[in-house]
Amino acid sequence: MGTTASSPDTREVTPAGSPDAFNLHKLLVESVRDYAIFVLDPTGHVMTWNAGAQRIKGYDASEIIGRHFSAFYPEEDIRNRKPDWELEVASEVGRFEDEGWRLRKDGTRFWANVIITALRDESGSLVGFAKVTRDLTERKQAEDRAMADARRLAAAEAANRTKSEFLASMSHELRTPLNAIGGYADLMALGIRGPVTENQRSDLERIRRSQQHLLGIINDILNFSRVEAGQLSYDIAAIPIMQVLSNTLSMIEPLAVAKHIAMSVGRCSAEIAAQADRAKVEQILINLLSNAVKFTEAGGRISVECDATSDAVEMRVIDTGVGIPHDKLEAVFDPFVQVGRTLTSHLEGTGLGLAISRDLARAMRGDITLVSEPGKGSTFTVRLPRAPNDVAPASADTPSGP
Repeated sequence: MGTTASSPDTREVTPAGSPDAFNLHKLLVESVRDYAIFVLDPTGHVMTWNAGAQRIKGYDASEIIGRHFSAFYPEEDIRNRKPDWELEVASEVGRFEDEGWRLRKDGTRFWANVIITALRDESGSLVGFAKVTRDLTERKQAEDRAMADARRLAAAEAANRTKSEFLASMSHELRTPLNAIGGYADLMALGIRGPVTENQRSDLERIRRSQQHLLGIINDILNFSRVEAGQLSYDIAAIPIMQVLSNTLSMIEPLAVAKHIAMSVGRCSAEIAAQADRAKVEQILINLLSNAVKFTEAGGRISVECDATSDAVEMRVIDTGVGIPHDKLEAVFDPFVQVGRTLTSHLEGTGLGLAISRDLARAMRGDITLVSEPGKGSTFTVRLPRAPNDVAPASADTPSGP
């Protein structure tokens, strides 16, 4: 009698001792800790509870199973019937998703992403709801911080624009009568309106000095607002540092001579060039040199020098002035600050020169630093990018020094 080959058995066989698919799924749901996964009955009462639900919401299974899921909602949501409405939507369309505030057992709120899915049997009858909740509080806080930062930035930009527009308008309105005051004072001093006595000439000179001082303050404030608002343009090119130092020193020399302060140019190679805006660099140096003259007593000395590394140029303004305390070295760069200024001080100015200078240097990818000792003087160092190959065109009318 022959034998008949049997057909291979294609049934899936679960290895001995291994859980079946249902138990694996149950184990998976119960073990997940990053998501609250649980089942509600058709009326919204909790039927199951996993480890993630306990971690996120704070309830043990024995404390929450059998209770209505509205326990997770703030009072205002309950008054508005939001839990019931969510179940109604899920029942009608099969699914509901929402983000909003939910409550933990201890009453604290967390920002949750919630998905409710209607569960139906083979006949289509509703048998409950599956609910999955994620705690997105950290993401919400990060988004809120980003929004708050964006609002603050927008408000700051709007305030800067408003300030700049206001200062530009006011500077025009103020400079016009100030220029008129200066012009009429000059006309009177020249005797155009008639003879002028020595006392009157002295008074006119005081008027002229006050007019120039006030005009300088207005210009400083306007320039600072433009720098802050990023409204300045920069003509970046190779500039010969020795020429720039000599030119600016010659502009300030009359002020130094009037105070019996010696000025000089120290070591500085004529080949060194910086990659920068020449007019802005000269403005920086004029500010630093004017500041040095202001804070250096008669008989003192001011010098400028330069050197270079492979990628940077450094210009130093060195004085033998009053110096600055160590705890004030950074404060001198703050706007409207003059270290050592008091109500009885003879020093004048807005305290904007150093703030403007550092902002200009930084806008040209450089910086200004300060080293100082009270009673021994100060050294301001302007650092700027070095021009490639020190390409600095010679100038026939370059002064040799002050």
